[in-house]
Amino acid sequence: MDFLAENNNCGQTILRLVARGNAIIAELLRLSDFIPPVFKLENKNDQPKYGDIISDFSYFKETDFFEERIDSRPELQDLDEELRENNIEILTRFYLAFESIHKYVTDLNRFVDDLDEGVYIQQTLETVLLNSDGKQLMCEALYLYGVMLLIVDMRIDGIVRERLLVSYHRYSAARSAGESNVDDVCKLLRSTGYSSAPSARRPLNYPEEYFGRLPINSTYVNMAIGRLRSDDIYNQISAYPLPEHRSTALASQAAMLYIVLYFAPAMLHTQQAKMREIVDKYFPDNWVISIYMGITVNLVEAWEPYKAAKTALNNVLEAAAVKELSVRHARSMQQLLPIMQQCLQEGALTEVVVLDRIPKLMNTIRNCNVVLRWLMLHTHALQPSAESNKKCRQLRDQVIADSGHQPLQLFQLLLMTAHFELKLKDMFKKLLTEKQSKWETHKTESQERMVELSEVFSGTKPLTRVEKNENLQAWFGEMAKQIGSLSYEDSTSAGRKIVQLIQALEEVQEFHQLETILQVKQFLADTRQLLYQMIRIININEGVLITMQIVADVSYAWEIIDSYTIFMQQGIKREPSLVIKLRATFLKLASALDLPLVRISQANSPDLVSVSQYYSRELVAYVRKVLQIIPQTMFRLLSQIVQLQTNRMKELPTRLDKDRLREYAQLDERYQVTKLTHDISVLTEGILMMKTTLVGIIKIDPKQLLEDGIRKELVTQVATALNRNLVFNPRTKTSELIPKLEMLGGQIDGFRRSFEYIQDYVNIYGLKIWQEEMSRIIDYNVEQECNSFLRTKVHDWQSVYQSTTIRIPSFPPIDGSINFIGRLAREIIRITDPKVTCYVNHMKAWYDVKTRQEVANIKLFEKLESAVGTPGLTGFDRLLCFMIVRELQGFITKLQRGVYRDKAWLEMFASFSTTLGQSGIVQQPQKLYSTVTAKAAKLWPPFLDMILKVGQMQLLRDLVSNQLSISCKFDSKNLASSLATFNEALLGEVQAHYVDPTLPYPKEESLLIYELTSYVEAAGMANPFMKIYITTKKSPYFALFNFLFAISQLSKLQYVKNLGLLQSKKVAEHLDEVPFVVGMVTLLRQFHVENTTQFFALVGQYVKSIIEVSLGSKTGELPQDIANALLFLEAFLSYSNLPRKLVEQYVPVYLLEQFHKNMPVV
Repeated sequence: MDFLAENNNCGQTILRLVARGNAIIAELLRLSDFIPPVFKLENKNDQPKYGDIISDFSYFKETDFFEERIDSRPELQDLDEELRENNIEILTRFYLAFESIHKYVTDLNRFVDDLDEGVYIQQTLETVLLNSDGKQLMCEALYLYGVMLLIVDMRIDGIVRERLLVSYHRYSAARSAGESNVDDVCKLLRSTGYSSAPSARRPLNYPEEYFGRLPINSTYVNMAIGRLRSDDIYNQISAYPLPEHRSTALASQAAMLYIVLYFAPAMLHTQQAKMREIVDKYFPDNWVISIYMGITVNLVEAWEPYKAAKTALNNVLEAAAVKELSVRHARSMQQLLPIMQQCLQEGALTEVVVLDRIPKLMNTIRNCNVVLRWLMLHTHALQPSAESNKKCRQLRDQVIADSGHQPLQLFQLLLMTAHFELKLKDMFKKLLTEKQSKWETHKTESQERMVELSEVFSGTKPLTRVEKNENLQAWFGEMAKQIGSLSYEDSTSAGRKIVQLIQALEEVQEFHQLETILQVKQFLADTRQLLYQMIRIININEGVLITMQIVADVSYAWEIIDSYTIFMQQGIKREPSLVIKLRATFLKLASALDLPLVRISQANSPDLVSVSQYYSRELVAYVRKVLQIIPQTMFRLLSQIVQLQTNRMKELPTRLDKDRLREYAQLDERYQVTKLTHDISVLTEGILMMKTTLVGIIKIDPKQLLEDGIRKELVTQVATALNRNLVFNPRTKTSELIPKLEMLGGQIDGFRRSFEYIQDYVNIYGLKIWQEEMSRIIDYNVEQECNSFLRTKVHDWQSVYQSTTIRIPSFPPIDGSINFIGRLAREIIRITDPKVTCYVNHMKAWYDVKTRQEVANIKLFEKLESAVGTPGLTGFDRLLCFMIVRELQGFITKLQRGVYRDKAWLEMFASFSTTLGQSGIVQQPQKLYSTVTAKAAKLWPPFLDMILKVGQMQLLRDLVSNQLSISCKFDSKNLASSLATFNEALLGEVQAHYVDPTLPYPKEESLLIYELTSYVEAAGMANPFMKIYITTKKSPYFALFNFLFAISQLSKLQYVKNLGLLQSKKVAEHLDEVPFVVGMVTLLRQFHVENTTQFFALVGQYVKSIIEVSLGSKTGELPQDIANALLFLEAFLSYSNLPRKLVEQYVPVYLLEQFHKNMPVV
């Protein structure tokens, strides 16, 4: 029975295990790119913030102390809960990956034990290792476990692993308590002390102590090493017949042996004979190896601590031997380059040449790949651990010197080899597809020629100087029959028969002296050639393609190839058509995907798609990285075009005198623009010449690749410009905001104009790309900035605006803001701070209180739109909403904790409320009100700060909406009209439903209202003063609290007629009226309308009580406090859009209408 047959339980078990091992490695590599930065504690801000709640395994020694410290501090509890909510998903995924390593090795041990116990009928460890598939899988299973452990240690630092595991243990208490192997996982993956940092030293007994943490059956380990030492388990030598290629043929087996030896460290330390045998067979001419998908190891450094291994390797590392190897491979490269150039010439590689020279062509491919492998591995920059080893550095430097290493030549050889292999593969596939039809065509043609010759010698068909010959006529007729009897299905006998027919044709030409008849001679030569072709066609089989696939393996360069990116990009800049040759190189790299996928595919594992996607995306990302040079060069040329068009080329007037035609022609400048445009077109043509290519399981469309590249470069340049320009110095006397917005606006306009100019030349939708990417940049940065206001953060990899292919760059935070949108918002808030400015509504401007100079006005928002566009304005607006929410929540929290929890305040409010409620007019009002407000004087400042901030940001939102509305009506009047009509109709339907509940209303699952809201806000049709920001509960004495708060602040103000505003009596106690009123409007809007009604009632009672006392005033002026209160009510109604009738219930109408005439004026 076949070992891998579906009904062979033993074979299927180990096959599924190996498939799982490859999938685990892919998951570990994938996750290593998504380690939450907070667990690395590299940021200076993270260390003090999270140091008390993120711990390594020291947590298990003092668990109670650690948990008590968190429980004793509410701020740590909040931070701990926030960390859990934000990271539990990724922590769970990391833990499951770590747990799968432990489960893998546990299952491997169980499988070996089952073999020993005879669970599998007729199968033992020995019989499995005798089977060709069995020994491959058994060796791979052990090897993959070792690779997992090394990758975990290389990609995820030990201390970070411990923090991840401890955090998972704490946050998933139920799960970790229910599954006992969390302890085993922690034991297996605790920190080894290894670090990938350049200056780090290798831990003692590493990695054998690490590999031995969970013991594996020693008999199994030794037998696996024995098989790897003695056998060619993958039968690779047949693909490399030359003796000097043996180490390349056995390279994958050598990598496995390197890993597996760490499970038996005694052999590395003491068994010199065995190590000498291993080195002589696997490492006679190489000391840098690839262990898995391009992860390289330098044996000089790796085997330094092991006496037997080091001694065995020293023979290879002698200076003379290294020089001989370097010179040999360098000489081979110099010989192969012209051969490759010749083979790739147009018309050099034809079907006839391929059929004639298969062995020679295969030898050339072998030699190229052997030279590439040796030189790329041994001249590449060392790993950090090897770089610190003097011997490693000396060897690399010697190889570079002795070989006269020229990376560009090596890259050219790689390029040509990949191109040649692709052409040869395509030709072979075509020949295999057309094999039978070509064979039949040649057979028919040969037969027809024999029939024609038979007719020539019959005398019936005239041919110059050919006499009738019945014998030859009969002979050629018989030959035609023999050729006709050849059968494609019986290729063996057909081949022998064709050889005999060729021999017979040669003899007939010789014995019958047919050389003198040139036409007959030519017929015979053509027929022999056709028969030769038939033999060659019969000999075509898939074995050549299989051998080519083995020989062309380039998985060792999966990571090394990145060092050759610069040569690829320089080549593309010089000659854009190089992309066609690079396509072959990318396809050669794609063949490396077979290594991790072959077992997963054999096992029909569901992991096939995810693993294929991971490696395919990695390769596609590299392809994009290489080809990104085209958009980069495009944008550089575009900037020159825009510079010429903006600064040097004159715009043609409507009417032009012919005498000035030469002046406006500007032929030199127009020539430069034309030349630059042509260069851009040639660049884009280069990438579009590349065919649609399947890389792994991902199809690369060159047009999409170009568009993505252009988008990526646009995003990079725009994001960089936004980040660089929107940096402000808060200490400057005059704000830098306007100049910087103007500068940024110029740059953004340049990008937009260049896009408009070039879109037709490269066949892209410039406006669509511009709007989509600009919106994405702004939305992403707003989302990340708003994370500071959210408990549950949106991580970079979770963001709907972030893309793996077209990444929006992140920059280090400055001044407490995460990115440019935060800095912009805070700068605008800083210069319009109500503590130092005064807002004049009818001017829509802010003035400095001390200097009386204008600080900002409505034109600021025009500049803002020109710099960051409509998406920037809406993003700024959204960020202000989050800030307002935080201030309002802070107000409510402060009220609940600082007032409602204090019995003294509640008793005072209850007593005061009772006093006010006894009668409509309060006796001795000045004394009563001033006494209560004086008691609460120390309570007001933090509430005032929050209210002023809310009011200030609401005013900013109002002006943003105004600018958005103007832009929308000007740029898109149809959209503006449609939205206004739709919004009005929908609101009418909603209101009708509340009047008559039988009428329809949008369902909860309907997105209609939600989506329309986003459109309405983006078009500036929303009123910020009407917005509900937070949900609130009923609070006792809330209206009374706000009334006392309001009158306590109004007493500081006086009416200034010139401004039509209330202003502070003392400059030192400046209070800006408009932000204060708008802040109060917004606050009360968040609560039930009854609170606003009560607030009006209390203000009305206050006004009437004071007026009652002041009726006998000789001046006839209203008291200042009453004038302030009435002005406050008037402004409140204006900003809140509430009907005046609400106030008229509590304040006499005549007073509201006439009070301006009797106001005290400054």
